[in-house]
Amino acid sequence: MTDIEQGRYLYCLVYTPGVDPANPEWSTEGIEDEPVSVITAGDVGAVVHPCDSLYDTDDPQTIQGWLLSHQGVVDEAGEVFGTPIPFQFDTILTGGDESVREWLQSESERLEPELSALSGHWEYRVEITHHEDARAALSEADEELSTLQTKIDDAESGTAYLLEQQYEKELQKQLRQHRHQQAQSVADRIAPHVSALESLGKRRSTGVGIETGQDDETEPIARFAVLATDEGAEALGEELDEIAAEPGVEVRFTGPWPPYTFAPEIDSGGGHGANS
Repeated sequence: MTDIEQGRYLYCLVYTPGVDPANPEWSTEGIEDEPVSVITAGDVGAVVHPCDSLYDTDDPQTIQGWLLSHQGVVDEAGEVFGTPIPFQFDTILTGGDESVREWLQSESERLEPELSALSGHWEYRVEITHHEDARAALSEADEELSTLQTKIDDAESGTAYLLEQQYEKELQKQLRQHRHQQAQSVADRIAPHVSALESLGKRRSTGVGIETGQDDETEPIARFAVLATDEGAEALGEELDEIAAEPGVEVRFTGPWPPYTFAPEIDSGGGHGANS
């Protein structure tokens, strides 16, 4: 492990207008039951605990426990102070409480508006899977594919093989276009209900800042992170109910989470860890 002098493990930043710097009135236990506190400067607070090294192990269960503890603290801070700006796991600032306070003061002009803008907004994840056999539907509907299939049926084995390769290439191209059109249609329908929307890749989030792989059979046609207020999330849920009622469509809607996808990039003052 890397030894750190007067380290402060950073969980998140919170908006603290009206909070007494000498008594933030909130504490909890974090990773390895470390005492968590809030260091404030102006209207910005950093949720931290003292540490003397990075959290490093080859044991997956230990890592998972640390990640869940990290997320638990961020969630609690959100309940007490409102929407936080979360740090990734193992972000550490050196120099003790005073160093954290000086860093907050130097960044406050930028951080206060960011936290204020995020206030009342939370991240949600939307995943749409369409179970209709798109390959069969495209094969039947597309004239070029139908013509190729007829040629394959009438061709000798060698020529048929080359035509099959051409057929599969064209089919995959059209499948990509079809999925893109479906994803855009979903985005257009949910966009009016959210403050921000970002299309995600093909990896599924567990809800604690971790992404996990998934096989092709369950690959969604659309996957988004959205930022929404409580009111917006309610309207979004109603829109997703309508989408889920369509034949062959399955919707996965999770949240609220801290806004990991929409949090601003933050320089943790030359500290250690994932965000530095």
